[in-house]
Amino acid sequence: MRTVIITDGRYRSAIAAAREFGRAGYDVIVTEARADVKSDPPAFSSRYARGVWIDGSVGDAGYAERLLTLIRSCDRPVLFTTGAATQRTVSGSKDIFAGSADFLIAGPEVLDALNDKCRVREAAEKLGLPVPRQYDGEPDRYPVIVKPRCGEVYGLKAGDRYAVARGPEELAAALERFRRYDPSPVIQEKIEGDGEGVSVLMAEGSRLVRAICHRRVREYPASGGPSTCCVTEYDADKIAAAEKLLSSFGFVGLAMVEFKGGRILEVNPRVWGTFPLTVFAGAGFCKSYASEAEGRQVVYAPGNYKTGLKMRFAVNDLAACADLLRRGKFSAAFGGLLDGFRVPEGLKDPEDRKAYRKYIQSYLHR
Repeated sequence: MRTVIITDGRYRSAIAAAREFGRAGYDVIVTEARADVKSDPPAFSSRYARGVWIDGSVGDAGYAERLLTLIRSCDRPVLFTTGAATQRTVSGSKDIFAGSADFLIAGPEVLDALNDKCRVREAAEKLGLPVPRQYDGEPDRYPVIVKPRCGEVYGLKAGDRYAVARGPEELAAALERFRRYDPSPVIQEKIEGDGEGVSVLMAEGSRLVRAICHRRVREYPASGGPSTCCVTEYDADKIAAAEKLLSSFGFVGLAMVEFKGGRILEVNPRVWGTFPLTVFAGAGFCKSYASEAEGRQVVYAPGNYKTGLKMRFAVNDLAACADLLRRGKFSAAFGGLLDGFRVPEGLKDPEDRKAYRKYIQSYLHR
């Protein structure tokens, strides 16, 4: 039996990945850095996995060697990183890790480029792909979005990586706030409409292996944050645009390209927050990841997942509904509350109840 090592078990994506890999017949190990959490991560409770602690923190200088020690104790496992920090660690020492494990992760130069919003925008423009208007100085119209070139690098949570400015005073305040992290924050027109994501798995040579599209129904904070409720769609044009953009960087691995109003906003070149949707909709990302990492080619099959499928993260979605109420959007808020009775929870699984209960407990504790 082949082994899969899933890192950073505190993330909900680790639960979804453990289930799909486990059901595919893999021996699943989920890791977590002991200094980064206060209790057992939810994925440790999954019936499909066994948890293994790694001493210290992901940010420690010795983390890479400790992870390698675990990897080398297995017979050439597949490595699946759910945390961005672990992904960067492996990416920075690809040749060393590749001597003991199979994985699909881009090199550090590619990850740095895709995490840089300005470089992504420049690449998209050269390829003729639509992007929001960007301002080098004072905008000629408001509202605008202000954000650092890469908020995650500075440890900012998703909701803190941008600000909406509705006039010069708010713009000045936002620029002052983000210049603590980035001397030249990005200023873009604010695009209206639902956020959309095209999530892909790309093999060596930037070959498209899997793709799934979703539209955000609700997010928290409601002004623009991580998705709390989403619905699967299929859009061949957006998939083609995402593939074209990522291929131009020579990308390998898992990524989500964010769209709004038909325009490309940014790229998340890693496992993303709504990753459990790939398992929920039967898109087969984890099994395909393992196959390609192990050298067994997977043929891309357009639309190989359930469309029109709505999924929510219940606790987060309740927070989104409360935020909508605070903003006076009563119809949207009550619609969200009704969804609590008719839309499935993305992490609830009758065959893996303990992991879900632990996830809820962990969220409420935080």
